[in-house]
Amino acid sequence: MLPSLTLQFLCYSSPFQRTHCLSTTTTTTSATSAAVCQSESSLRKTMDRLTENARLMIVSDLDHTMVDHHDPENLSLLRFNALWEANYRSNSLLVFSTGRSPTLYKELRKEKPMLTPDITIMSVGTEITYGNSMEPDNGWLDFLNQKWDRNIVSEETSKITELTLQSETEQRPHKLSFYVQKDKAEDIMRSLSSCLKERGLDVKIIYSGGMDLDILPQGAGKGQALAYLHEKFKAEGKLPKNTLVCGDSGNDAELFTIPDVHGVMVSNAMEELLQWHAIYAKNNPKIIHAKERCASGIIQAIGHFNLGPGISPRDVSDLSDSKLENFDPAYEVVKFYLFYERWRLAEIEKSELYMANMKAVCSKSGILVHPSGIEKHLHDCVDSLRACYGDKRGQPFRVWVDQVLPVQVGSDAWLVKFKKWEQSGGERVCCLTTALLSSKDVTVADGLTWVHVHQTWLNEASCNAGWLF
Repeated sequence: MLPSLTLQFLCYSSPFQRTHCLSTTTTTTSATSAAVCQSESSLRKTMDRLTENARLMIVSDLDHTMVDHHDPENLSLLRFNALWEANYRSNSLLVFSTGRSPTLYKELRKEKPMLTPDITIMSVGTEITYGNSMEPDNGWLDFLNQKWDRNIVSEETSKITELTLQSETEQRPHKLSFYVQKDKAEDIMRSLSSCLKERGLDVKIIYSGGMDLDILPQGAGKGQALAYLHEKFKAEGKLPKNTLVCGDSGNDAELFTIPDVHGVMVSNAMEELLQWHAIYAKNNPKIIHAKERCASGIIQAIGHFNLGPGISPRDVSDLSDSKLENFDPAYEVVKFYLFYERWRLAEIEKSELYMANMKAVCSKSGILVHPSGIEKHLHDCVDSLRACYGDKRGQPFRVWVDQVLPVQVGSDAWLVKFKKWEQSGGERVCCLTTALLSSKDVTVADGLTWVHVHQTWLNEASCNAGWLF
């Protein structure tokens, strides 16, 4: 019974407590309006690229939800990446909500082919940052300081010998994290909750994963962080049209209590989350238990709730048979580099027809400015690619694009900026790419023409002599 008893300490664990949690959030928004204003500029930067309310906002846990640690080839994550960049990046918002500290979050980004989110919620909802630079939301930090004293929490927890402090990187200004045996957790949580309340603190104690115990301010948590973001979007008149929350463990349960969201528990969700759902949300048609693992379960949920396109380009065997109704530069970029990957892995037939098609979508006078600074004709690059058929066969070679953002610069031209990644074995390289694509004298079925491509290394360590496109 531990999972359900544990969750009784959380604000979302019963109808009464859930109502209390939400009313606290509303009060907080009013009480901290000045603090919220401090971080509005950060939010506006994130929203600037959207011409209207986000079509979809995905808020996903990372470990065992977006990222499958039992998938060494990262296929489910790569499937999601291709779907997001081809169909959603330009008009939607991607939010990662993780229990990891900034340090461990950045380590995960180095290990896995993850996209760059628009917003990052870390440390079990105690830190919110925006954009590539991960600019912190100071308004959120100011709010969390209410009825919180880290020194008192540290003092009281030091008296409990059954608590083992997690690594220093996981100890944050508004989060203390411990390991505790499952059979000890219930009693420790009860005594800690009572003790800290007597000392004037209002805290939230979360137990998840069968071993992790986090102590946060009462206003913190993944769900409260999302509620805070929703309030900010409303204030800007930019509340997303749909929000999909995704999780696998107890510290994700709060996400599913936010009003009007769609939710997916991935197929590999832990028993603690499934028990919470059975007790408090089994009759909610907006929450499903996916049949697919991790990121594949998220893709399944997009289709189940009809939130938008639900077929990843990686699931399309013949990319030349696209069925597009309009020119779509983001899809063209994703498709181009998927072909490039499949050609080098010999996952498609070695056919001159493919090479002819590649030349057909590249302007005869088109130029590639290689990251080294050397200029090459695009048709010469295609000839170089012909000779590389199958050179990565049987190897752990993957290609993906990130932050694909097209801007129409004329009646028949688009400027597309993106990051292009290649991973071969343990080596990963990236270049910042700007491509000029044109629809002049071609049909949608033909695809856009690549007129000019300019690439620069993301950093000097990225330099790779074998870089082709």
